[in-house]
Amino acid sequence: MTTATIPATTTLLPATPTTGTPKSTTDSASQLDLNNQIAGNFTEFLGLLTTQLQNQDPMSPMDTNQFTQQLVEFASVEQQMNTNTNLQTLVSLQQTAQDSQALNFVGQTVTVNGATAALANNQAQWTFNPTNPATATFTVTNATGQTVFTHSATVQPGSQQFTWNGQNNNGQASPAGTYTLAISATSANGTSVAVPTTVTGVVSSVDVSKNPPLLSVGGQSYSINQIVNVTQSSTSLSSIESSLADMTTELTTLTNQLSTLL
Repeated sequence: MTTATIPATTTLLPATPTTGTPKSTTDSASQLDLNNQIAGNFTEFLGLLTTQLQNQDPMSPMDTNQFTQQLVEFASVEQQMNTNTNLQTLVSLQQTAQDSQALNFVGQTVTVNGATAALANNQAQWTFNPTNPATATFTVTNATGQTVFTHSATVQPGSQQFTWNGQNNNGQASPAGTYTLAISATSANGTSVAVPTTVTGVVSSVDVSKNPPLLSVGGQSYSINQIVNVTQSSTSLSSIESSLADMTTELTTLTNQLSTLL
């Protein structure tokens, strides 16, 4: 186990992965049923009003004030329905844009606010950032919540790395999997010191069935707002450079063709 100082990162967010809320079509279906019901009532009301006006006694015309008031109310409801439909369209467009944004993270290396990291090749790594000098106890637990490793050390303010070699308190190697780091820190005067943690990994997939979409990093799910840093992969950069080169070649070819036509 080693610790080392690295450039400062960002602020504290929840240390546990996000589960997200499944997207549902219940609201839109209910709104559609309500729209159909009101539209049917409005059509029936207009039919009754027309029939009654056609069959009224010319010598004693009926008072249409009540029908006029109802007509105004129906028109107001119809306008509100149209407004709700437009709002639903805007929400749908926003969700689509959010899904597209989330899909762009696949394959990218991200740093997220969290405390669960993957143990692979006998190494798991976290970044922690004490707010004040303190004596800290580092506790690593496995996926079932059992403590597998503990370590105490004096820490200083600033962003640092905690690297675990996968060995438990008995010196035995722990199996590969996800492990959670908990840090309890106390200052010299006995007060508790906040120690936020982050983890870094590659986004392997995105679940767009949740709202907001969830990114899978090291086998854990995180929402976009838990991302504090994104590192562009060299593969993506090479792909962009290749695309730019192809576009430049095509532009040159088109320019030459245009010159021959002129």
